[in-house]
Amino acid sequence: MFSLISDRVRTASAWVAGRARRVRIEEGALQVYAGGLPAVAESPPPDPATELVGGDRESRIAFALCLDAINFGSGWWPTIRKRPGRSGYFTIAAGLTERFRDNGPWSAAELAELRAADIAAVVGQEADHPLMADYAATLNDVGERVSADHDGRFEAVVEAAQGSAPALANLLAGWPAFADVSTYEGRPVPFFKRAQIAAADLDRTGLVELGEVNRLTAFADNLVPHVLRIDGVLRLDPALETRIEAGDLLEHGSPEEVELRACAVHAIEQLAAATALTPAQIDGILWNRGRDRRYKSHPRPRSRNTAY
Repeated sequence: MFSLISDRVRTASAWVAGRARRVRIEEGALQVYAGGLPAVAESPPPDPATELVGGDRESRIAFALCLDAINFGSGWWPTIRKRPGRSGYFTIAAGLTERFRDNGPWSAAELAELRAADIAAVVGQEADHPLMADYAATLNDVGERVSADHDGRFEAVVEAAQGSAPALANLLAGWPAFADVSTYEGRPVPFFKRAQIAAADLDRTGLVELGEVNRLTAFADNLVPHVLRIDGVLRLDPALETRIEAGDLLEHGSPEEVELRACAVHAIEQLAAATALTPAQIDGILWNRGRDRRYKSHPRPRSRNTAY
């Protein structure tokens, strides 16, 4: 049987958490924190301004895959042109939504030829912003993979997973567009945030009925560790906390950045074990919590990369 990336993420994150020196999980706080989580996870209704809610199934699957493929850039958010009242992520999502709603989806062949200037025009940014070249390269790969492996059909990508969320995450993890593996003490540490969240998103929207969503891990980014830190579940080395509070960028793949992501994933695994919630559901609860003023009033860890 092939190895599921979600199981590899879970195992590697636990291993890092057990060795971490700059970030630690406050084990004594977990049970109380678990008791404060909602008994049932309720997803907010889709916002038609930032999520394609109309159109045929092929278009909506294409939208979900494209948006999750470029669901990164949080380290760049302070430098982009944001829409009024929108965060960095929702600024990008709104631009992509308008493109798909007004002009339809790109075909796989069109995605393969997309340039930085093309995606910059869609999301309202300058073409020479470094993030635009990363977005274009990522969408190029999506187009090439869908063309070469799935006859140009986005629906065929999810059909290949045969109704399994972990299998879909596995498939996407094999694309360079969704690559997300760091190294810690010489050992590969996979996270695959975007590959897993794409599977969860497609199931959440009802576009695809996927089983075993509970086997997905949390989606390791920078906001969920931030929420866990502010809430007292993660404790950081004072020097690391000072750097984050000062707004210093963390190097992607550095020990402290890997520990932040891994400890958040492992903490959420423990919270899931203490509740009736899945890791993906807890991740969603904490991510939405992170949009509140209490969390926005503190600098969050930032790193410029294509992982999150």
